[in-house]
Amino acid sequence: MQQELHDYGQSGPRYERLTRDEPGVAKPRDLPKDIRSLSYMAFKLTLPLVVLLSLYLLVTHFSLGSSSGSRDGKFSSGLETCTPLATGFNITIYKNESLAPSPLPASHAASDGEQIIQLFQTLSRSTVWKSVANISFKGDTFEPEGMVRLGDDRYVISCGEYTEHTKKYGKPINGTDRTAGQGFAHLMVYNGKGERIADASITGKGESEYHNGGLDFDGEFIWGTIGQYRPNSTAYIYRADPATLEPGQVLQYADHLGGIVHDYRDNVVTALNWGARDGVAWNLKRAKTGCDAKPNPKSTVRNPSHFVDYQDCKWLGHSKFYDDKSVMLCSGVATIDGYNLGGIALVDVTTMAPLAEVPIALESSLGVRLTQNPVDVSVEDGKLRFYWMPDQHNSTLYIYEAQHNSPL
Repeated sequence: MQQELHDYGQSGPRYERLTRDEPGVAKPRDLPKDIRSLSYMAFKLTLPLVVLLSLYLLVTHFSLGSSSGSRDGKFSSGLETCTPLATGFNITIYKNESLAPSPLPASHAASDGEQIIQLFQTLSRSTVWKSVANISFKGDTFEPEGMVRLGDDRYVISCGEYTEHTKKYGKPINGTDRTAGQGFAHLMVYNGKGERIADASITGKGESEYHNGGLDFDGEFIWGTIGQYRPNSTAYIYRADPATLEPGQVLQYADHLGGIVHDYRDNVVTALNWGARDGVAWNLKRAKTGCDAKPNPKSTVRNPSHFVDYQDCKWLGHSKFYDDKSVMLCSGVATIDGYNLGGIALVDVTTMAPLAEVPIALESSLGVRLTQNPVDVSVEDGKLRFYWMPDQHNSTLYIYEAQHNSPL
């Protein structure tokens, strides 16, 4: 090998190049002038095209990731999660069927979110609700907490099984008002006939955090919370693959968490504490996640509404109707002097301020307010349709539609 120094004049750079000093092998300086001219011209023509293509791909990627709900975002695909949750994972399959449809349906933000928001504006306390179907869900559902509807034929329900009930202290001790109790958190899958497809226990025996919260679906993962079954305690956020139900812990928090939504455009996850009094948000683009991750939230906002305590929520996207606000739909109850008030609301995720609220007086056949726990929503033939599942153990899915001709 022989090292040669080539001088291309004052207008060009000086650089060193290693060339093979072999007979019959042309060196760059030995090439005919016309070939070198053609090569240089091709390089000059190609370089701008490469630069333009690179800019196009960059802009396209950014615009897709920053959309306000035109398609599902995949920001969370590479998120670090904690796998030790798998030690408490035990699934029973009741029917030899897939747990989730393929392909997965779009999230509300990527499909009907804006329609839901606009149709919500037509609701009032005088709205006429038409019963569409009552579907009995087979087996013991324990206490249903959250719901994700994956099309007409798949429902994922988060449930709490309690083997030792909590007991009130009578006065606060160490910041909380009751014993820890014991139990298990479950994710269950049902088809549109109410037949149980699978039951996954996702916490282990003796774990202090066993209370399942609400659910949200971002088009890729199911998001949930598991916490101690008492206020001012501890909890963690998890996400699960709908095809397997196996959860991965995302982060831990030093308070109870219940309802949850994932804003996939900004990659912000927001969870609600006991009674939905606070909305706690983490920016997953910056927060540490995975095993033992306890990142500080980016914000903790007090809920200014005392209408109902939100039990389960669904992220609807950044709404054009509300000037690009991040909006979630929530359903819940509040007990006032022994009366259970039910209600639904559109909520600004960032400020927790209610954007629209409607009371719900509907009850199950067992006398439980329909908004007690799980909720999901869809638009069918231009009508707003709600899915509620309030009863414990022997649960019925109640499906209602708001009628267009209702008085305001």
